[in-house]
Amino acid sequence: MSCRKRCKREIFKFAQYLFRLVTGTLNTDSVEDELELSAVRHRPEGLEQLEAQTRFSRKELQILYRGFKNECPSGVVNEETFKDIYAQFFPQGDASTYAHFLFNAFDTDHNGSVSFEDFVMGLSILLRGTIQEKLNWAFNLYDINKDGYITKEEMLDIMKAIYDMMGKCTYPVLREETPRQHVEVFFQKMDKNKDGVVTIDEFIDCCQNDENIMRSMHLFENVL
Repeated sequence: MSCRKRCKREIFKFAQYLFRLVTGTLNTDSVEDELELSAVRHRPEGLEQLEAQTRFSRKELQILYRGFKNECPSGVVNEETFKDIYAQFFPQGDASTYAHFLFNAFDTDHNGSVSFEDFVMGLSILLRGTIQEKLNWAFNLYDINKDGYITKEEMLDIMKAIYDMMGKCTYPVLREETPRQHVEVFFQKMDKNKDGVVTIDEFIDCCQNDENIMRSMHLFENVL
């Protein structure tokens, strides 16, 4: 089996572990069972540092590390593999564009690859971060060109990508203009000074004071 195929297999296993983390079905007993099934190659110093920097336990990090890096010594995921993972979880739609945006959000140093450290740091924020941390991360996702502002076009690109990924799973079936209509509503609320862009302060202030937008934050957990 080629390294590329082994990587895809192991990363898909990682995604399964991730699903168990999100749904709360990853418990102490299952962690012990997983660790007994095969040896875990890891760098103790690295995991200790990540345990201090994230909200994951050492046992959770060990399982995530094995799923991420086992049989793929490079220890990084490229965008193609990232898209393959999302395609398997959302076969009814086209997840490639959303996976591209999400990959860029995790690729914090913009080197074209996501390391285990990159991924687990982002994952810790999305699953167990504070509201402020999650909103900062969400702003970075919407700020596609990373210039510190969100434009209406950037917000629309993200919204369209999410709807494309969900495909026929939405009910009732969405009309083509629905993403733009939703963006118009959100943008009008966020762009307080009506200058055509949303700053990080405007974004956070609006989200924290709007119950509907706060509920929409769960979208990031559900699609991840």
